[in-house]
Amino acid sequence: MVRVALELDVTPEQALLALRDDRRPFALVGDWAGGGALVGSEPLRVVTGAHAALAVLEESRGAAGEGREAAVGGGWFGWLGFAVGGAIERLTPGPPRPDPLPAASLAYYDHLLRRDSEGRWWFEALPTPDRREALEHRLALLAERLRPPARPRPWKLEGLAPRPPGYVGHRSAVAACLQRIAAGEIYQANLCLRFEGRLGGAAIDAFATARARLRPAYAAFFDLPGGAVMSLSPELFLRRAGARVETRPVKGTAPRSDDPVRAGAQRHDLTVSAKDAAENVMITDLMRNDLGRVCRYGSIAARPPHAEAHPGVWHLVSTVEGELGEGVTDADLVRAAFPPGSVTGAPKVQALEVISALEATGRETYTGAVGYASPAAGLELNVAIRTFEVRGERVWLGAGGGIVADSDPDAEVCEAWRKAAPLARALGAELPEPDPRGAPSSGALATRPPGPSAATAPGESKPALPWAGGPRPDPALGLIETLAVRDGTPLALDAHLARLAHSARTVLGASPPSGLGARVRRRAADAPWAWARLRITVAPGDDCLTWDVQPAEPAVLGSDDPVALAPLLLPGGLGEHKWADRRLVDACSTRHGACPLLVDLDGAVLEAAWANVWLLEGDRLMTPPADGRLLAGVMRAALPAVAQRAGLEASEEPVVLERLEPAEAVLLTSSVRLVTVATLSGQRPSSRGMLIAGRLREALRGELGLP
Repeated sequence: MVRVALELDVTPEQALLALRDDRRPFALVGDWAGGGALVGSEPLRVVTGAHAALAVLEESRGAAGEGREAAVGGGWFGWLGFAVGGAIERLTPGPPRPDPLPAASLAYYDHLLRRDSEGRWWFEALPTPDRREALEHRLALLAERLRPPARPRPWKLEGLAPRPPGYVGHRSAVAACLQRIAAGEIYQANLCLRFEGRLGGAAIDAFATARARLRPAYAAFFDLPGGAVMSLSPELFLRRAGARVETRPVKGTAPRSDDPVRAGAQRHDLTVSAKDAAENVMITDLMRNDLGRVCRYGSIAARPPHAEAHPGVWHLVSTVEGELGEGVTDADLVRAAFPPGSVTGAPKVQALEVISALEATGRETYTGAVGYASPAAGLELNVAIRTFEVRGERVWLGAGGGIVADSDPDAEVCEAWRKAAPLARALGAELPEPDPRGAPSSGALATRPPGPSAATAPGESKPALPWAGGPRPDPALGLIETLAVRDGTPLALDAHLARLAHSARTVLGASPPSGLGARVRRRAADAPWAWARLRITVAPGDDCLTWDVQPAEPAVLGSDDPVALAPLLLPGGLGEHKWADRRLVDACSTRHGACPLLVDLDGAVLEAAWANVWLLEGDRLMTPPADGRLLAGVMRAALPAVAQRAGLEASEEPVVLERLEPAEAVLLTSSVRLVTVATLSGQRPSSRGMLIAGRLREALRGELGLP
């Protein structure tokens, strides 16, 4: 260990900003390592993915880090995303992930800047013989950079608002969760509402400003290629110093006014709230059980909860401590307790399944853990709540709460808003007021829970639609792209390849190989049918992706025979990518004997199993917006121009299910069938609707040069 005192008068934010042009700068500010700040950059090694991160944590065990005030020196810094839970427990795939980040990312730094609890700065390092000279140079460079202090550059957070299905969808998810609790499936589940916006400027500047304003206990910033994680968390997940381990679950929330008298009354209300006490007791007991899996028998102790002040809210916070068994590694400890109980529920594994079924978007770093594992100072991880995540210019924030038997759906939505609002203000933005009328709604789900017997009380509504059920698509099984072939020629090939390339980069982090288009043309030329379909598959392997162009198969165009639709609820839909895993769609088609029509929890119609949906009303054609919940088809993009020439106005707008039955026609568009008429409940569309559908199909045939 090398420790050099530095004569510096800079804030942790200024120290971080001085490293902005380095590789992977990071900062942990607040109560970390006994209080102060840890700031660093230029790691020697980076690992990504759940299994790689857990393998790294296998290297550290309870012998290190005997005291909280010990030097840190360096170690592995980064995050374990919520998806790491899938590498620990056998779970069904989760909802779509609009902006996937690595499931985990840890980087090894052999030096850092540390500000101790008394405000003194140190250069700390874990040198090896071949790194001593480099570290001496690094010390001199950092000392120079920190004079004069760096300042934030301009930045702006814009448009932060709930992602669809928004207020109505989250309220419906809470109502569905209450039904599961009443049926005895779970005791509690933590459901998340996602807010999204645009960040102009650099995340490092936004974090420097927000951290200084909020001063949370476990703030963290990590830069990564093309993005960043900015955690402003108040919650300690795990702290291991030597063999001692501690967790401090936060569960139970009440508003906290700026007026001290009112704030005191709100604090009292929280401490006597039976609902909040139930939330806290269940999760504290869960954390006792989790630590008990790796701690010595009889060493677990829990302290009663107390109310702590945080930006805009009061929280109930408990403490659970124990002594690890001999030979327990940090990976063992993480496997025993991850994901944190306060952001999952009880029983944990079944709560994770409920979260997967009811949430509309997959979680990234949010509700995972952020922190470090140091050979000198042990392990310390926060619970990654109050966490902004950035990819490109897109920024998102998760907020939610624990749902128990007496939760109120509207109150739970407002609690999520209450938690998110101070964070938005710290970044110079204001959330729109929560508005239950601010999203489409066709009464897809009841907003009041059934009674304890799971029977529906008089005046209450049951879910109007069946749930899709079955496993969601597993991204690990890859992507597909299906296109039409006419007389040996692939149609709209450039558009299909562009869509596939976007999906591959977003989901798999890879671009199509050169020559893929030529391979498709060769396959298409071998098709002996005048009209065929051809499929491209992208499958992840051990070391690389496999891009396969399958032989063409015969296909049929759409017709005037209506396709029967079966409306099904699927929170968040299938997302904007075309998944190779078709189990959910195929199972729903078989179970209901019709083509699944996916509807979100806000009542919004999304798409059919193999097609985009259009609604004909008078001279207007409407299709649901491509807001990340549905696959934007190639024919969907081509239809507006064709419709305009036919005297129709085609546009995007939210469409609710109740508008489909009285419509003149419901149309499905796809690359292979072009335009197909569809219907609900066996009703046929109007004669005018049938006529217009036929004209649009023929116009698209002409657009594509078909006979």
